Parts: sequence; structure tokens; C-alpha cells
Amino acid sequence: MSQDLSVVGRPGPRVEGIAKVTGQFTFVDDLAVPGMLTAKILRSTAAHARIRSLDTSRALTHPGVKAVITGKDLPTCYGIMPTGEDEHALAQEKARYVGDAVAAVAAVDEETADEALKLIGIEYEPLPIHMDVASALLGPGEPIHETRRAANVHKAVALEFGDVDAGFAAADYTREDLFFYEGSTHLPLEEHGALAVPEGPDRVTLHSSTQNPHYVHRAVAKVLGLPEGHVRLVAVPVGGGFGGKCDPFPHEIVACKLALITGRPVKITLTREEVFYAHRGRHPVLMWLRGGYRRDGSMTALHFKTMLDGGAHASYGPAAIYYTGALQTVTYRIPAYRFQGLRVFTNKPPCGPKRGHATPQPRFALEVHLDKVAHDLNMDPAKLRLQNLSRPFTMTVNHLRITSNGLRECLETVLRASNYAAKRGRLPYGRGVGLAVSSYMSGAGLPIYWNDMDHSQVFVKADRGGGVTVYTGATEIGQGAHTVHAAIVAEVLGLQTGDITLVTADTAAAPVDLGSYSSRVTFMSGNAALAAARRLRAMIAEASAERLEAAPEELEFREGRVYARSRPDHGLTFREACGLAEARHGNVLASGSYRPPQLGGPYKGSGVGPSPAYSFSAAVIELRVDSETGQIHVERVWLAHDIGKAINPVLARGQVEGSVYMGLGEALMEESAYRKQLLKAPSMLDYKSPTMMEMPDVETFLIESTDPEGPFGAKEVGQGPLLPIAPALANAVYDAVGVRVDEVPITPAKLVKALQSLAAGKGGRVGPERLPGFSYPEPTRVEPPPESYGHPAAADGTDGGVAAHAGQ
Repeated sequence: MSQDLSVVGRPGPRVEGIAKVTGQFTFVDDLAVPGMLTAKILRSTAAHARIRSLDTSRALTHPGVKAVITGKDLPTCYGIMPTGEDEHALAQEKARYVGDAVAAVAAVDEETADEALKLIGIEYEPLPIHMDVASALLGPGEPIHETRRAANVHKAVALEFGDVDAGFAAADYTREDLFFYEGSTHLPLEEHGALAVPEGPDRVTLHSSTQNPHYVHRAVAKVLGLPEGHVRLVAVPVGGGFGGKCDPFPHEIVACKLALITGRPVKITLTREEVFYAHRGRHPVLMWLRGGYRRDGSMTALHFKTMLDGGAHASYGPAAIYYTGALQTVTYRIPAYRFQGLRVFTNKPPCGPKRGHATPQPRFALEVHLDKVAHDLNMDPAKLRLQNLSRPFTMTVNHLRITSNGLRECLETVLRASNYAAKRGRLPYGRGVGLAVSSYMSGAGLPIYWNDMDHSQVFVKADRGGGVTVYTGATEIGQGAHTVHAAIVAEVLGLQTGDITLVTADTAAAPVDLGSYSSRVTFMSGNAALAAARRLRAMIAEASAERLEAAPEELEFREGRVYARSRPDHGLTFREACGLAEARHGNVLASGSYRPPQLGGPYKGSGVGPSPAYSFSAAVIELRVDSETGQIHVERVWLAHDIGKAINPVLARGQVEGSVYMGLGEALMEESAYRKQLLKAPSMLDYKSPTMMEMPDVETFLIESTDPEGPFGAKEVGQGPLLPIAPALANAVYDAVGVRVDEVPITPAKLVKALQSLAAGKGGRVGPERLPGFSYPEPTRVEPPPESYGHPAAADGTDGGVAAHAGQ
């Protein structure tokens, strides 16, 4: 095995064997400890109501019940983001959505807990209900959060980069479009669950199915009023997350509180219905955009407006609103850009960071808009995109730094593989192909709470027997975090992944990692593991050099041996080398950490969007449409993804195919219909997702641009490939039958309606007609960075380039 793969052109780490993961490796639902109690949560049946009375006396005296708590027992508010702490573990004075947690019971078993919930008396005073953006903005009555200055407006932002008006004035052609992207949920196979074990009167250990143990750890300590050192959090294996297990949740806090009250372990496992209430899924978003173009298709300006339906709480909303506007500039050279965003509260479960976190919605709008522009300019949609693609090592007009960029190769690859040029507009009626591109982050450039500390830390330890253990706070959610850490460390030390033991996601045993979100683990925790492994190798090399009569830098670590490059037949086993290192250094332990370079622009809100590296994707979809029924049959997907360097190609392809599956679900059928039917409990009977019967063949291409800052050149693959799927499908539908459905999901009913509209000579479009009235704030005007396409110095069309790239 090669031991230093950070050089461009060298192969990536080879994965052989399976790393051993120590500690608790059991799903929450399977956990059981002596004396364990079962907890259940009473949830509101009202969408918006003041709690007039709450009587728990009968429940508390019910045989087998050990404790009952209400909002007064947990008065401290919390939230995942410091700027959005508006949640309580149990409702204080009013319920804000159907499913809002009101009270909780701990009992000897689940049946007893359910019986006790029925004995709690509660009286509601109904309040006006707001179920969409228009109602929230215009509806009368008490707002959902009384502290908001502007009724149900959570946040409104406006930014302008460059001279947008001048950009439109220079355009030969402008076009406006309106789109809607429906909300959807994550639908993990494993429901949320938590087990809290008291360790004394003021200490607790929480085992939880969470993606973000660090942030949950902080929230639990805050709400319980405990020092963070008195709370231990163990993230157990997550049976599906997709962003839905990123927030601190009421059931986690409730379990800990009940455990401390009773002095006994308490477990809560949510039902499928309760998972729908926990939600934090995709925001429904209304979008308006206007683009300016020259006759050759080059962009002159872009104006983008978004309106987000946020549900009842902030969650990740302060970031989500910016994400709906931030990344449009990463795929295309946009010289002038205006973004206006609005997020409102509604009486529905809170929205949050579903896979791709608030970027699939604007990507759908932009990519469909570009196909319409190409049609109007009589251009090939692929040529229009190629004309405007961003380039490597450049700055965007909104101060985002692009390093490696394989987007052009991604696009050319899928065009060639799908034979797009020969098929577009030439297939029989009812058959069509569609195209879209996208980008995504390799981790957020800033932490959720402001600090100057590391984003990821990793310890690597070698013992005298040659064993290697990696300690990391990174969470395995099925994306391959364990394999990535083991492969990186094994590569540096000349071992196989099966030789590596992992201790993970335990705040008492592993160092800090901020969590599995924003596709950050491979890039950030992987870089920390790489740094730790290299330091450990240096310690071993220093101790081995004297015995091998060679300089430490001349030593090779390969196939479980350490030897001088000039004398490969004269060496030590890795075990022997570890023994020498322990004799010289004592404990053979090294730490590594990662913190992104300083990123972002000189304006408020610039903390959302920057990333140390961006991945890029391009997709072509071929499908057929039954014009009588509106049924869409996706036959094949070609998707190329710029991964930087594939550490494990098999896992990477699996991530791509999973993204295609989830993207197709959102494009064709997934929508949270229960949110419009207050009296109907949500279930998988109504919430449809694709089965293996709807999954098409997927041809995956991993494009390796080798990022100079990623571990071995790697970038993200967990979320980015989802983004181009919905717009590529919508564009393929137009190619097949000549109608536009400017909203998702593109259901058979909508498609038939669009076909009927076309037949009646009414345009053949289904989608939103107008934005609700709202006065956005005056945009903050920001000068583009000197290296960007929007800066006057780059008016000649040159790339500019990332400042000081050679030294990064």
C-alpha cells in the first residue's frame, strides 16, 4: 500500500477488512437495563391553543406510574442555534402544532404509561391556525410566538452583490419564473429513541439515536441546569438520519429529567406517528427568480426571492433561509446577484435540515429556469450551462471560495454516457431526457455556535502489541464514517482497516466532533484523523530509525512492516516498531484536529454557505410519461459526482444511489399531506416513498478532482448527488410531453392537469401563480471580492483565482 496519498495523481486508500468498533453497538430500541422504566409523551391534539388547565393527579396515582412531569418542570428554553432558542421540552403555556409535547409519564412498562397518558386532563383554548406562508403573513389573531416583532415572521434577509440593476440593463433577454417545492420528511427506518441512565442525583448518561452528540450534550446540560461534565452522551448506531436526528429533541431531555427524578433508567422510543411530529424535514419553499442573459447565453444578473414555511419553531431556520440563496453562485459565474429570503412560523411540526439542507429547493428552481431560458434563446440546455459553469480556484460574487471543481467533467461525462444530444427533442412522444447540475458543501465553514475551537479532534493510540485504536466523536449514520477513519489511519500506518479499532461518539471517551451534518465527516474528521495518524507515525519512525540505521523520513510503513526505503529487506514488524516507540516515548498517543480556514465575506449572514471545499454533480434522467394517467416511469439515471478522491468507492457509489432514490421520492410523490389535515394522524399509509419497483437503473461516475485541502484529496458525497434529481426529472417531463409542472412533487394529477391545459391552449403549466405580499428589507449591498466574476477587475471574463492559493 502507498503510504502518502496526498499527492495529486496517486491512488486513494485501499479498504481491506472491517474495523472493529468498541463500546455499545446496539440500537436504542434494543437497549435494556435492570430497573428500566418506560416513558411516554402526551402530545397536543390542537394545532394552536392556549393550555387553560393541565391536571396530572389521576395519572400520578395510577398503579405502576413512577413520575409525571409537565412544562413547569422544564422551564428552560433551548434550540440547536443560539439565535433560535424558542423551544421547550414540554409546552409551557400553549401548544403550537398537533403533536407538540405537553406532558410525560414514566411507568413500569409501556402499557401502563399509555394508560396514564389517558388519565391526564387537559383543556385547550383554540387560537387562530396558520398552515402556510400566506396565512401566516396575513392571518389575524395571536401570533405563534408572541415575542416576534412582525407577527409570524421568523426572519427576513436581503443581500445584493454587485450592481444587479446594471446587470439587467446589460442583458439582451430577461426571464421571470415562480416555483414551489413541497415539504417532505426523512422517513428513517429506525424511529427516534433515547435511554437515560442516572449516575447519581446530578449526573446522567444519555444513549440516543442522534447525529449530533456534541450539540445534544450541550442542550441537555443547559435545560437540566447541570454542568456539561455531569452529562455523558453516547450516540448509538443510527438506523437512518438524513438530517432528521440533528436537533436536540424533547424526548431526549424528558428521558433525562425522568431518570433524575426517579433514580432509575428511563427509555423513550417514538412511534412512527411521533416521528412525523418530531419532523425537522424539508422546508416547503415558494421561489421567484429573474435572470438576465446575453444572446450567447452568458448570465448578466440573477435576482432570487424565497419564502420558507418553517413550522412552529426556529430549529436550523436561521441557517436555512440563507442556504436557499447561498449556493446558486457556486455552479455558475453570476456577476451580479440579489437575494431576498423570508421564513415564517406556521402551526406545523418544525422544519429543519433534511439531506441537502435548504439547497434542493433553489436548485430545482434555478435548473428548471435555465432550461426555459435555453428554450427561449433557442439554445441547447447543455450548451447554456457549459457557457456559464464556475471554474476551479475562484471566488464567487458572494464571497464563497471554490477550490477544486470537476463540474465541467461531471457534465460532459453524463452528456456523453446518456447520449443526451442525440435524444433531447428527438425521442418519440412520451419519452424524454432532462439535465441538471448542482454543488454542495464538504462541511459548514463555521460551527453552529461561534467559537475559535477545533471542529473535529481525533486521537490515535498504538500499544506495544501493535494494536491501533482511533478515538473520534464522529457519528456513524450509515454514511461510512467508521470505514473512512479506519482507512485513513491504516493507510498512513501501512496497515489494513481490519487492524484498526474504533472508539466513537461517546462524550466521556472520545474527543469532540461537531456531528454528522453538512457532509462534514470525511473532510473535517478525516483531516483530523490524518493529522493524528501522521504524528503517531512520526513517533514510531523516530523510535525505529536508530534500530534500522536510517533517518526517520527515510522509513516506509507498508504491509504491517517498517523499513528503510533503501533496504526493504531489513525492517521491523509494526508490532516491534510500536514496542520501540513505547520504550522511548511512554504512551504512543497522538492527537489531530481540524478547523477550516477563515472563510466568509464582510457581511452579516456570510457564515452560511462557506465551506473548505465544494462537491459538484451533474445528472441526466431518461423517462417515459403515460399521457392518459400522468404516470411517470423513470428508466435510467446517469449521475457524475466530483468527490475529490474516493476513499471507499463502493460506499461512495452507495451514497450516490441513495441520493438518487431520495431525490426521486421528493420529485414524484413525497409530501407531508398530514400537515394540511389537522384531524388526521400521519402515517406511512398516506406518506408515499419509492419502493424497489420505482427505482431505476443508476449509472454512477465518480469524478476525482483531488482537492488540495481534503484528506487524500477527498470531498463530500453524502448529500450533493440528491440536488440535481428533481430538476432533471422536471426537465425530462417537458422534453417528453411539452408541459411544465413548476412544483414538486410532480404527481400524476398535476401532470394530467398540465396536459389538459396544453390541449386547451392555456400554456400547459401547473405551478404557483404569485408570491404572497411581503415587503422585504432593503438589501445590504456588498462589494464582490476582487477575485470574483462580479468584480470590475474581472470584467474581461478571467477567473481571477483564489487569493494565495499556492500557499493553501
